[in-house]
Amino acid sequence: MAITLDDARWIAHLARLELGDTELETISRQLSAILDYIQQLKEVDTDGVEPLAHPLPIQNVFRPDEPVPSLTADEALANAPKRIGQFYGVPAVFE
Repeated sequence: MAITLDDARWIAHLARLELGDTELETISRQLSAILDYIQQLKEVDTDGVEPLAHPLPIQNVFRPDEPVPSLTADEALANAPKRIGQFYGVPAVFE
């Protein structure tokens, strides 16, 4: 499937990209090659192939979620460059 320069220009517009003519030509060739490859994949016989989400068996590697005591305000703010009471001191963003 060939992507025309107008198609490439429209895709660049949708992606908010400002591309020159040589870049548009390159992008149109690359997108055409990608679509040709996808077309090849569509022609592969996948009858009897079980769908899967990942090629390797994976398992949950997270630890159990158990409550633990959290830091005190003094521990959490120990390295704060500026502290106002029990809070981080940061520059104002509104005037």
